[in-house]
Amino acid sequence: MNFYSRWIANKKPNYDFIRLRFIAFGITAVLIIGSVASMAIKGFNFGIDFAGGLVIEVKTTDGPADLAKMRGVLNGLGLGDVALQEFGNTHHDVMIRVQKQEGDSHAEMAALNRIKQALGAGYDYRRVDVVGPKVGGELKRDGALAVALAVMAIAAYVWFRFEWQFGVGALVATFHDVITTFGLFSLFGLEFNLTTVAAILTIAGYSINDTVVEYDRVRENLRKYKSMSLYDLLNLSVNETLARTILTVATVFLSVVSLLSLGGEVLRGFSIAMLWGLVIGTYSSIYVAMPVLIYFNLRSGKEKPAEDGAVGEAAP
Repeated sequence: MNFYSRWIANKKPNYDFIRLRFIAFGITAVLIIGSVASMAIKGFNFGIDFAGGLVIEVKTTDGPADLAKMRGVLNGLGLGDVALQEFGNTHHDVMIRVQKQEGDSHAEMAALNRIKQALGAGYDYRRVDVVGPKVGGELKRDGALAVALAVMAIAAYVWFRFEWQFGVGALVATFHDVITTFGLFSLFGLEFNLTTVAAILTIAGYSINDTVVEYDRVRENLRKYKSMSLYDLLNLSVNETLARTILTVATVFLSVVSLLSLGGEVLRGFSIAMLWGLVIGTYSSIYVAMPVLIYFNLRSGKEKPAEDGAVGEAAP
């Protein structure tokens, strides 16, 4: 354990997190309802992966790419929405995204040929992908299924690893993190693609990791402090894992900020989702997953003060 870890551990925090549970439940309800409303009313800004279209990766061979010139040429072709983004560190690699063309795959190939003719020489075409609506629909279904199965598998694991009450708490917290991330992308119109789905699955894994650590401390304290009230025991458990939570959040935060600032446009959506997931996952572990346990009877057996000692005293 390094100096900073020892310093945090020696501080012995004693914050009353559970006291704010009703405010937290209100915030949680607003976030979930707002996310569902945004998805129902505004929908998503689906990327090429889901909406279909043409994705072209090119590399300039005559020097750094001139995005302004390329954009002006392609916008004059009348192909609809055309987006260009530079990726990599050499300023030679460009990703061209063109919206789905009316017609079948022949229309997409015709659009590709027009793009090649308009840009002319000096470009090396590294990758060309044509995503049709049928493939996009299948990807939507598979992505939603992957997220749903991941959430259910996480809840089943926690149920098996602890007790059913913990499984319910983990399910509520993970659902909260996932649905609010969907709401974030819907509300701000961020591009929603397969990378976003990967970020949501990563968020679910990060969130449940923090929740399991706190739940494990709750289970340990339930055996250790037989007569302590559940309210105080949950507060104690959160405070005892607070140092670990701070260190983990700080480390992941620095990594994600580096991705956001240096990863370029390609990783922008993934980085934004991860930053949001970092904040909302930490919040849900403390203010959703833990307070929910108050409303379950975690002490299944009768207390034995004569055998286990005084109130709040550790059992031998």
